[in-house]
Amino acid sequence: MARYLVVAHRTAKSPELARKLAELRSQDPEARFVLLVPAVPPAGWVYEEGEIQRRAKEEAEAAKAALEAQGISIEEAKPGDVSPILALEEELMAHPGEYQAIVLATLPPGLSRWLRLDVHSQAERFGLPVIHVIAH
Repeated sequence: MARYLVVAHRTAKSPELARKLAELRSQDPEARFVLLVPAVPPAGWVYEEGEIQRRAKEEAEAAKAALEAQGISIEEAKPGDVSPILALEEELMAHPGEYQAIVLATLPPGLSRWLRLDVHSQAERFGLPVIHVIAH
């Protein structure tokens, strides 16, 4: 029984992510998924940390509902840091040894800020397999 850390924001409700999670569940019927939604600050330089965390929590809950509507059970949905790598690091440090893989959902190349920041490659430093899903 594997526990997957699913990291997504704009792609969290995507059918591509739901298909990948369904595929993982078909390989391991007892697979569990935790959804981590890094916060996204509003445009500009000034924002309140509490406000973006509140928005990220709302996004996480909405994505959980959308994935569950597509038949994917989500154990927990939680907001994370503005930096997807820091959000990953904080979650993995808070729960050492609890995850067997990271599922990272991004937009396609050219549109994805996370791909430009090389999040998919940087996530490999945590020593877990990284399953990259591109949502359109």
